[in-house]
Amino acid sequence: MNKGYTWYGHPFSYFSMKLDAALKFYALPYEKSEISLGTELEPIRKRAGTHVIPVLETPEGWALWDTTPIMFLLDSRHPDRPMFGPGLSGLMVHVIENFLDEWLGRTMVHYRWHYPESAEFAAPRLATQDVGMAKGVTSWGLKACRATGVDSAHQQEMAEAEYKRLLIAAETQLRDTRYMMGDAPCAVDAVMLGGLRAHTMNDPAPLRLVKQFPLVVKWAEGGADLWDGSGNLAPASTPTGFATAILAEMRNGFIPFILGNRKALANRDKSFIARVYNEDVSYLTRPYPEAACQMVNQHIQRLHLGGEAPLTAISAWGLQALYAG
Repeated sequence: MNKGYTWYGHPFSYFSMKLDAALKFYALPYEKSEISLGTELEPIRKRAGTHVIPVLETPEGWALWDTTPIMFLLDSRHPDRPMFGPGLSGLMVHVIENFLDEWLGRTMVHYRWHYPESAEFAAPRLATQDVGMAKGVTSWGLKACRATGVDSAHQQEMAEAEYKRLLIAAETQLRDTRYMMGDAPCAVDAVMLGGLRAHTMNDPAPLRLVKQFPLVVKWAEGGADLWDGSGNLAPASTPTGFATAILAEMRNGFIPFILGNRKALANRDKSFIARVYNEDVSYLTRPYPEAACQMVNQHIQRLHLGGEAPLTAISAWGLQALYAG
């Protein structure tokens, strides 16, 4: 049995670095074990029942792989440093985390695999300098781009413009608060840092964009980790500018994507078309985006049973089509 936590992941992995950021916010001592992509499943991933990373091994010896439930578990163990805050503020965190988890990933794979300089930089490092494995990783990356709807030049342009708007919102927010949702970190900060640290501050193509935002760079280079446990999230009734910007972004592409994926799952279709940024886009049908939305619905139900009015908030945020409670 382990005495502490062990993180199994890779520094170029979006969700690995999301979990790494969260573990720092929890102030948990943990060991790190780097896993290369394209290799046979290590025992820890077999125990977790997944081919993906990261995996977190707990002191009890549990092997867990999904970052959102992992953070809910750690919130219950460390309620003084939660990644999902209480009440409607915590629900807003979950909603925005859902968007960043299930939508922003397409931008990360686009920047990494459609720009040759980024692919040539990242693939060998993901494959521990194995040339054959690096070719396989690159091939997988291009397939991920097709599956997530960033094959066309228009969608690539829109994804980059969307990410620039996100960085503008983050830079502006950091002039007012220490974190994206207030003066305490949360799951939204963890996933933002995951993208920055694993992708856009590593890969040459997006790094040129990120360098235009000095507060974001300083925050991601370590400033975000300097949390003393003080501060609070902004109330859901008066959200931060960053939160407001992301709620507006969700209506552009994320809602049509989720609704199309939901319908395709119900019809057992392998792929579907969604109208995103004025273009019909083909996506691979995947069960996890819907499962992630259902986690938000479970959160809504818990708040409803606790006497809150979460559906009123969801409606006010313009997201009732996504989350029915």
